[in-house]
Amino acid sequence: MSMRVYRNAAIHTGHRGTPLAQAMAVEGERLLAVGTEAEVREAAGPGAELIDLEGAAVLPGLYDAHIHTAQYAQSLDAVDLRDVRSLDDALARVAAHAARLRPGAWLFGGRWNSNTWDPPAQPDRYALDSVCPDLPVALPSVDGHTVWANSAALRLVGIDASTPDPVGGEIVRDASGEPTGILRESASYPLRDRMVSADLRDQLRAAQEELLALGLTSVHDIDGEDCRAAYLALREAGELKLRVHKAIPAIHLEAAIAEGRRTGQGDDWFRTGPVKIFSDGALGSHTCHMSEPFAGEQSNAGIAVTPYENLVKLVARAADAGIAVATHAIGDQANHLVIDAYEAIGRREGLRHRIEHAQHLRPADLARMARLGIVASMQPVHCTSDIDLVDSLLAGHDLASYAWRGMLNVGVALAFGSDAPVEHPNPFPALYAAVTRTRTDGTPAGGWQPEERLSMGEALTAHTLGAAYAAGEDDHKGVLAPGKLADFIAVDTDPFVESPDAVLRTKVMTTVVGGEVRWRRI
Repeated sequence: MSMRVYRNAAIHTGHRGTPLAQAMAVEGERLLAVGTEAEVREAAGPGAELIDLEGAAVLPGLYDAHIHTAQYAQSLDAVDLRDVRSLDDALARVAAHAARLRPGAWLFGGRWNSNTWDPPAQPDRYALDSVCPDLPVALPSVDGHTVWANSAALRLVGIDASTPDPVGGEIVRDASGEPTGILRESASYPLRDRMVSADLRDQLRAAQEELLALGLTSVHDIDGEDCRAAYLALREAGELKLRVHKAIPAIHLEAAIAEGRRTGQGDDWFRTGPVKIFSDGALGSHTCHMSEPFAGEQSNAGIAVTPYENLVKLVARAADAGIAVATHAIGDQANHLVIDAYEAIGRREGLRHRIEHAQHLRPADLARMARLGIVASMQPVHCTSDIDLVDSLLAGHDLASYAWRGMLNVGVALAFGSDAPVEHPNPFPALYAAVTRTRTDGTPAGGWQPEERLSMGEALTAHTLGAAYAAGEDDHKGVLAPGKLADFIAVDTDPFVESPDAVLRTKVMTTVVGGEVRWRRI
């Protein structure tokens, strides 16, 4: 078994007993010794390979607790509308992308945000038809909870004026009852089923290089069964370079139970995660489930994507089978009902239930989360992206919004991620957002609701050990200590010494997973 000594670095271990070190000895995939260079070289013996990290700062490998890696991989060569600022700009980009596609191909991508367009405007299928009349087009919004489709796409999935709204969804219609091409929540599922790539394994192989370059060594993937199959194929071929904790879509829960899947099954490279359930929608789509209507929309308090009675049944079914539950909840009513559901079934040995996003809660529900051991799986950049939306749509609501400090103060475990491709998967802007609560341009001055800011150490813990804890993997990853997995990164900026602005611009120099250099900046 190979022995390596990584030396000449400022190593932030994340371990309370030895927070700082100079060197680490790696035997196989695990850490043998962490400490001064003299201590480590003595433990490693004279035959160890020496790897000089050239004075870099070293951190435990960053763990994205909520990422759609298949969607991210597919987005790398799809149309990207995240930075467009008008309907005309969006249509021009769609037209340019369509010109590169073969006849009959679907046009996917999107991530549009009409809330930021000038002027803000809800798009429709007729606009898409004007630039892409023949190819079917299906474009998820930036939050992923609305799909904008053209007429060709609606025809192919059989959606017309006679199609009823599904439970937990809405087919937006014009005054004559015709679908406008905007499909919310479960109404978009028929189109999402088409967003499957035959070459997903190849796309994931390429995407993992991008993620390793950002300092990610583990991911908790939230995508579908096609993604699971592609990752298993990469694992079998020896091509998997980062560690995957794979969620089960709610629609596949019964099949997973029949196969005998259980949360935590697998090895250090690929494990089964929780079942992913949707409780509500998203703020940007005006579909997150609130206890009071959105400001200026007195008839709209969001959508309960999974009605409460069904939610309790799903949670109980999964827990009884040894599968943890990760429930998407953004609005305060959605979060309240998810907490109720977890409380109704009781705590189960070995299962760590989670709330994904946990963005807006009733203040009293923070303590309930802590008492029930519910993990808050959150994405700091969502906070800074949504400042204007929260201030406009949730004005006057009594909420604990993106309440990281409040959660830690009462004992809620925090796990940080990106929700890519909704946001970019780079974890350093997430750390910046967590400690400043400002946008990357420094606004608002002093931070939005600054009392909820974290220290850099707390933010890093949430993006390392906290994410590992959420996955039930904290016994062997998340800190740099003897016996733990040798997953770490060398970076050009020491986050404990430099300013948050410098951390925002951090570049990863080397990414090590399982003791092997998996990516290095040339």
